Amino acid sequence: TAGRLQTDRNLMQELEKIHRVISSKVPGAPHESLLVLDATTGQNGISQARNFTEIVDCTGIVLAKLDGTARGGIVVPIRQQMDLPVKYVGVGEGVEDLEPFDANWFVEALFAEES
Repeated sequence: TAGRLQTDRNLMQELEKIHRVISSKVPGAPHESLLVLDATTGQNGISQARNFTEIVDCTGIVLAKLDGTARGGIVVPIRQQMDLPVKYVGVGEGVEDLEPFDANWFVEALFAEES
């Protein structure tokens, strides 16, 4: 859906139902609800985070596609406005390419000069 899921009411209702069913089957679940944001996402990322958090109470962000030229700066206002932390970054295409978020590395990469 490439960032358009939050504008599709039916899909958001399905997501809410999945969350509700999990909550009813496992006490205290879901224990973690992560929003996956593409690092190329612009200002639309703020509305995505806001809408998803309202539906499933997101606990953090996975910032995907951070292996290219995208810098993922949209997570800064999301963190400021919604207190939603980045927990992992995707620096490749496989599961093994998910890494714990390192704020120092991110800031250096965000402001690094392109070569």
